[in-house]
Amino acid sequence: MEFPVYLTIGAVKLHPHPVFESIAYFISLRLALRRFQTSTVQAEQRGVVIAGGLIGGMLGAKLLAVVQHLDLLWAGQVTVGILLIGGKTIVGALLGAVFGVEVTKKLLKIETATGDAFAYPLIVGTAIGRIGCFLTGLSDQTYGTPTSLPWGVDFGDRIFRHPTQLYEVVFMLGLLIFLKERERKPYFQGDLFRFYMICYLAFRWSIDFIKPDFHPLLGMSAIQIACLLGLVYYRQAIRRLI
Repeated sequence: MEFPVYLTIGAVKLHPHPVFESIAYFISLRLALRRFQTSTVQAEQRGVVIAGGLIGGMLGAKLLAVVQHLDLLWAGQVTVGILLIGGKTIVGALLGAVFGVEVTKKLLKIETATGDAFAYPLIVGTAIGRIGCFLTGLSDQTYGTPTSLPWGVDFGDRIFRHPTQLYEVVFMLGLLIFLKERERKPYFQGDLFRFYMICYLAFRWSIDFIKPDFHPLLGMSAIQIACLLGLVYYRQAIRRLI
């Protein structure tokens, strides 16, 4: 397999990353809007809550991307402008979206938990997006460290690496099954989303140890530190749910 794996439609060759990213955004947003329609939040307030989450998510994704690549900034390999335009992280987007939604709900005086509508759409969207990351290869910088395991992938530099993108796809499928089973049992409103966030943050904290990122603090990257801060935020839910 030669990376990036372009998608050919007739005479047109499409880069996999924007294609799968667009599909992920489209499907996850459609699923979220459909599920959010059953929410007890008033119809005129739903759009405002979603907008707050989107704005927070975009800001969080960009800001954490800048912090994650401070080593490249110090080395002069990239600029803040380039990172703000092209850089983004799922962890930053999730934490930023949570912050944006919570601030919006406080302004609107909404006390109802709204996260459950987004748990499954986020799982599906993330899995689709990571397929695009895998097919993109080295330029996406989401691959893992070198490995001698039989499923190591050569992304084009003759080094076999952990296909961490596919690890995440498999994890998402497992998380989807887990939440479906958990949904059959009694739970408080908002627990499905809390389960999702706790599981995903814990997964990303662990899997990023085998990613060749900048690890400035206690051997951890900025994304891993953000994951820990997110888990601290959900500490009460962790004690109750796990």
